[in-house]
Amino acid sequence: MNVLILGATSAIAQAVATRYASAGNRFVLVARDERKLAALRARLIESGADEVELLVADLAVFPKASGATTDQAADQTTSQSRGAHLNALIDKAFASLQSVDLALVCHGTLPNQADCEQSFDASFAALDINGLSAVALLTAMAPKMAAQRRGTIAVITSVAGDRGRRSNYVYGSAKALVSACLQGLRGRLHGAGVHVVDIRPGLVDSPMTAHLAKGPLFASPQRVADGIVRAIARKRHTVYVPSWWRLIMAVVRALPDAIFKRLKI
Repeated sequence: MNVLILGATSAIAQAVATRYASAGNRFVLVARDERKLAALRARLIESGADEVELLVADLAVFPKASGATTDQAADQTTSQSRGAHLNALIDKAFASLQSVDLALVCHGTLPNQADCEQSFDASFAALDINGLSAVALLTAMAPKMAAQRRGTIAVITSVAGDRGRRSNYVYGSAKALVSACLQGLRGRLHGAGVHVVDIRPGLVDSPMTAHLAKGPLFASPQRVADGIVRAIARKRHTVYVPSWWRLIMAVVRALPDAIFKRLKI
């Protein structure tokens, strides 16, 4: 199987990749940190992966130019056209693998809600990396997956996208955007034999949540990865991992606004 993982150095992505490596699959791994990518490649080869190619890239639609001023970075983005670097990245990944059996989108950040409430730049950056970039990548991948008439696109969104909560509504808005995109894309690609999976983890004990106090609802990346692999194999549409989040979010969605707006969650 040929596997493309975008955001490959996230804790969840690494756990998923390790599970697929033992079957002798081929990989293209994409992330910003070359050192972490190299370490992951070594682990996957040791675990049985047949071939692992690394692509170092910033997955934001509006990447920041290293060492540049804000005006210079804006000029660079304008000259390239928005998201053009992501299109080129997908072209390179598909050319390397020739065909993609599984494309897994795993990247993202957990922004500071208070910062987002005070700063447009902070809000935009959160929406860009957690929402716009995923849509841009899906836009680039969809025609290629349709042309090969097979394969699976799986994207890690979040339970935060189910309803806007005061504690993280900017992040939740970005994830809701991606989930809505996946719903439409699933219908678009169904006739082409391409399956689309929306993966909604709850709280995960990972570097992204290192600053949060841990509680009983937190799951390990390994447990989440097991759920992801099962969902992809079973061709699920929308999966909550761990599964108890489906019930929790059903209750959250059902709460009347008159009550919900008073909750400090």
